[in-house]
Amino acid sequence: MLEHRRILVKVCGITNLRDAINAARAGADAIGFIFAESPRKMSPEMARRIIRILPPFITTVGVFVNAGWREIKNIMEYCGLDMIQLHGDESPSLCEMLMPRTLKAIRVKDRSSLEIIKDYKNRVRAILLDSFSEKAMGGTGVTFNWELGKKAMAHSIPVILSGGLNPQNISDAITMLRPAGVDVNTGVEIRPGVKSFNLMKEFILNIRGAKL
Repeated sequence: MLEHRRILVKVCGITNLRDAINAARAGADAIGFIFAESPRKMSPEMARRIIRILPPFITTVGVFVNAGWREIKNIMEYCGLDMIQLHGDESPSLCEMLMPRTLKAIRVKDRSSLEIIKDYKNRVRAILLDSFSEKAMGGTGVTFNWELGKKAMAHSIPVILSGGLNPQNISDAITMLRPAGVDVNTGVEIRPGVKSFNLMKEFILNIRGAKL
């Protein structure tokens, strides 16, 4: 696996053009649009409009939960998405069908949660580790045991860290794990679906200044 010298940053749960532009201004490498049930759910029409206005070289990611292949493909092509993040119980075969654009989220409850990672090797671009919750598939604002993140990296698949990240804990998280990337949502919000430019900027500056 190639060594990642620069940690990439995705700001997820974007719901409006202002937040999308501010995320890019703050230094985000990617922004995420949620197409599943969520307070931050985005319509394909709005996502398409935003994507067409974004600066170049910003990667756009569509987040889906247990959607069918055709639905994902149609929204991906309509909006012009660069990557697909699958946040449900999607099979390795479905992930492979959408390669090379696929990211697969794994909700981490305990060590056993990581056992399925090996099934996705060479079928996804990266594994995203998020916190497990009985109430939501993501966006909980809660961290998980980062020691488990170290075990996930043993599978030689790039790891993206998510779950409860914010400007206060991000330096510790990446110093400990050195993931390929990080994904932030609730940790840079004023309220659900509304991002703070200052929090996004602080979050990214703390990443760039961390000792790796």
